[in-house]
Amino acid sequence: MESHFAAIDLAVLLAYLAGTTALGIWVGRRQRDARDYFVADRAIPWAAVMFSVVASETSALTFISIPGLAWATDLGFLQVAAGYILGRIVVANVLLPRYYQGELVTAYALLEKRFGLATRRFTSIVFMLTRAMADAVRVFATAIPVALILGSSVRRELVMPVAILILGLLTVVYTYRGGMKAVVWTEILQAAVYLFGGISAVVLIGRAVPGGWPHIVDIAGPAGKLRFFDPTLSLHKTHTIWSGLIGGAFLSMASHGADQLIVQRLLSSKSLRDAQKAIIGSGIVVFFQFVLFLIIGVGLWALFQGRAFAAPDAVFPTFIIERMPHGLLGLIVAAIVAATMSTHSGAINSLAASSLHDIYLPVTKLAPDSPRALKMGKMFALGWGVVLTTAALLFKEQGTSAVIVALGIASFTYGALLGGFFLGIFVKRARQADAIAGMSVAIFIMALIVFAKQIIAAYPGAQSLLGGFVGIAVYWYVLIGTVITMVVGTLSSFIGGRTAPVVSEAR
Repeated sequence: MESHFAAIDLAVLLAYLAGTTALGIWVGRRQRDARDYFVADRAIPWAAVMFSVVASETSALTFISIPGLAWATDLGFLQVAAGYILGRIVVANVLLPRYYQGELVTAYALLEKRFGLATRRFTSIVFMLTRAMADAVRVFATAIPVALILGSSVRRELVMPVAILILGLLTVVYTYRGGMKAVVWTEILQAAVYLFGGISAVVLIGRAVPGGWPHIVDIAGPAGKLRFFDPTLSLHKTHTIWSGLIGGAFLSMASHGADQLIVQRLLSSKSLRDAQKAIIGSGIVVFFQFVLFLIIGVGLWALFQGRAFAAPDAVFPTFIIERMPHGLLGLIVAAIVAATMSTHSGAINSLAASSLHDIYLPVTKLAPDSPRALKMGKMFALGWGVVLTTAALLFKEQGTSAVIVALGIASFTYGALLGGFFLGIFVKRARQADAIAGMSVAIFIMALIVFAKQIIAAYPGAQSLLGGFVGIAVYWYVLIGTVITMVVGTLSSFIGGRTAPVVSEAR
């Protein structure tokens, strides 16, 4: 199979890549200090922050995997999207007011105020390891459809690393130069591109299926493809109203309240009120974005009736290859790249912020507004860009939907992080040792749960201990980890029989 790209497609893609890189360098051309570099001097309008949050949590996984989910199942993922809105409301009212009580740059500085520096370092390191692994999956996932579209399977082993390197290099360039300003404003452009690509796909699918969307709806309903509500109470079924509303809410609380990737954008808002509007508004936008991508999946089910695919993630790329007209094909590839560049740039910037403010500055006692701090922040951004790109090159396909792999990685530690924040807020007697103990135990137990199947395969005797954990839906992971952290931390706080000295939040 030869390359599906025409000259006009290549021109569109190159124009997008060049334009995005130039925009990022231009908007972030003046950086006064590390605060300006990492939180844009808290001067970003709330609507811009909102769309930046949406873009940062949207990668090739959303663009490719969500249509694949609807093609293979139904619209049940919307139950999770509804939970995302609930989780954001909690973050807006519980965590954001505490973040805005001081001049914070990272989420984990709040834990230092409550528990101490060791807790801040511990949680920051956990975040960095988790974010690095999850971002490697996202960048790798982007290269899969790009390789399919650009060339044959024979050339895939060559095309994929080249795609990863180009994607990584360009993202590093404008993120290194422009900081958070570059991240936010390029993400708005990137969101517009991939949403336009999704809307274009809906139009083309309607034209490709005889009878258009009315016919698609007529046949999808009786087949159960439009079902979006499942009342089943089960820890092992992925998309139910309970796993969606409860599990989705806890996942959103962790990803938007305890993950530096999102918190850093919210801290770039002009005020607490603006940050609250941005995070709740992003949940609503994301919900309708999922509606768009799920509808694409239903349309692809109608279009490809009876056709077999190697994996659900291959369905939308196949449609792009076979049905997209030239010119628009180039834009769609740009949309796939855009979705991941936005997350990738945000990951680089947030990892650099945590490295500088949570690890480097407390050790060196360097002033955050010093020229040296800005220089080191940029060096951390460059270093993380290299690390993430290298990790994406080394990642191997798992034979599982990429979105599930990425969620599993994130949920592995999200519960411990969220539990640490909740422990500090709701358990007044908890000390630093209690928080670290609770989070450490939670991460260990979550490792057993996440890898229960592999552990049992290697050690069959573990079946009696871990068998019940095999197949637990990924959306319950954060809730389980949060509960473990809270229980262990609370019990630990009673050992020694004294109330924790709480560091003043006004510091």
